Amino acid sequence: MACCLKTGFYVSGSSDTFLGCRAKGSLGVSPSVGALQLSNSRSKDFMGKQLDYSVQNSTYWDVKAPTTFSVKARASISVSRALRWWEKTLKPNMIEIHSAQELVDSLLNAGDRLVIVDFYSPGCGGCKALHPKICQLAESNPSAIFLKVNYEELKPMCYSLHIHVLPFFRFYRGAEGRLCSFSCTNATIKKFKDALAKYGTEGCSLGPARGLEESELLALASSGQISRNVPLGYATEKKDKQVQDVVLNGFDLSSSVVKDENKRGVNGGSAVVMA
Repeated sequence: MACCLKTGFYVSGSSDTFLGCRAKGSLGVSPSVGALQLSNSRSKDFMGKQLDYSVQNSTYWDVKAPTTFSVKARASISVSRALRWWEKTLKPNMIEIHSAQELVDSLLNAGDRLVIVDFYSPGCGGCKALHPKICQLAESNPSAIFLKVNYEELKPMCYSLHIHVLPFFRFYRGAEGRLCSFSCTNATIKKFKDALAKYGTEGCSLGPARGLEESELLALASSGQISRNVPLGYATEKKDKQVQDVVLNGFDLSSSVVKDENKRGVNGGSAVVMA
């Protein structure tokens, strides 16, 4: 682990003795290279506290000084965090989603662009193995938007959207709304490529972007995950019209539609299956 000390020292290693560190001594001496011995080098005791160290084998001091002497110093450690696998090789058109409201807004603001929602989990081996290929496909399709959803971070939302297997993908575009949804792994990546080839060409749809289904919006709103002022799309089916009426009437939670959505979506979510 490499650590940077704000006092000017650069420390590399984990032992109590650090070699090759530049130290500025008292007594009006100039910088030199020596061995630095920390009396308390554990990181939990180090940050922002007073430490004692001694400089030994100082053969290049400008003035004579004791072979070993103590100096008081204050320093703090800053450690850079390594990128986790789902953060590596991300492309500009790959966006991490952190809330249900952010997902709804991203879909509605995408216009006619193809939007691919990638549901993954940090502990899913299939998701980790597939991630580099998805990044490559995102790079070769810059007009598409890839929204990444961390299942562990947004479990209630995933239950509401009926996501029960990982990795899982959903394709959306404009007023058409959801185009397709499926699960795939490295072994079945052709399924993803075929969908990308089919829906990846730019199109023009009449009307505003539809985004999530009406029933999904209702399930998210009734559980408090999104605002109740949800935009309504084009309700053409009888069920969608019933859901729309419930939304307009202020989310009557006694409605059989709401109870059905809560039972299947929010409260009835089963354990997710990871590839």
